[in-house]
Amino acid sequence: MNRCYLFICNFGIAVTFVCLLWILPAHSLSIVPEPNTADVFLKSAIDKLQHENYQEAIPDLTAAIRLKKNFAPAYSDRCLAYLQLADYQNAIADCNQALHLIPQNVEAYLNRGLAYYRLGKYQQAIRDYHHAILLKPHDFRAYYNRGLAYAILGNHQQAISDYDTALKNIYPTANFHRADIYNDRGLAWFELSDLSAAIDDFSQAIVFNPNDHRTYYNRGCVCGKGGDFSGAIRDFTAAIQLNPQNAQAYLNRGVAYHQIGHEQAAIADLRQAVKYFNQQGETTNLQNTIGLLKNLQQQISLRSEIAMNVTLIPNLNITR
Repeated sequence: MNRCYLFICNFGIAVTFVCLLWILPAHSLSIVPEPNTADVFLKSAIDKLQHENYQEAIPDLTAAIRLKKNFAPAYSDRCLAYLQLADYQNAIADCNQALHLIPQNVEAYLNRGLAYYRLGKYQQAIRDYHHAILLKPHDFRAYYNRGLAYAILGNHQQAISDYDTALKNIYPTANFHRADIYNDRGLAWFELSDLSAAIDDFSQAIVFNPNDHRTYYNRGCVCGKGGDFSGAIRDFTAAIQLNPQNAQAYLNRGVAYHQIGHEQAAIADLRQAVKYFNQQGETTNLQNTIGLLKNLQQQISLRSEIAMNVTLIPNLNITR
């Protein structure tokens, strides 16, 4: 039930702005316009990328490459467009071309690593992040993303080491990224059963980003694991306030309420979890939650029957 929330650092669009000087002729209607150049297509693509029109940017970048075959910025930007469209094979192909043209291209290593990560090729991702670190030793993104890859391979100690280095190198104003790193380091501590360190990191993540429902959920899971059911209820409640359709938070809060004997609150939460799991099409979680709800209702019914028998027996004796 403890869902792990992992975050990939969102790289900014590494676009190259081309300074163009437009001179309007005195008789513009009599001038034959020059054909589009690679730089003009690149500039058009940059504008589309900035407005998140990734699909529309690709033809412009392709045209730029057709006009200028060794145009490394166009390959790099098309790679970014493919990444946003989850076309990871084409993203890797473009990164390969960018690295062939500029072997010291840190962004290409970072972006190819991200594509490999999303394809589940974690060792290849780690190799690319390692190359990026060799070229740019103080780039927090490479350490952070390499940490994520190590974590998913189960190497949580190495992941923590990379998260530590990322935190040392991150720029001061990057609060949301800092929160992400603390959150993921907290998950690593949780996997290593260091619940105190995990809670400390989740609490730090909340300081830097108090509006992320996932961090409250994660801290709630750790509180529940450690037997602090009141703390778990507090955090699951905060997660639900920020994300009212968080079925997992309703489910786990219901379990926490059950642990402290608040059965009606537990039933209400499990019913909400059933509702949202059903809406979200999460069949396995839906069936498991229905099973928990039925078991809880049966326990309450059984306890009620026992309580009634306990009160009836003395009355029968008195009547006799």
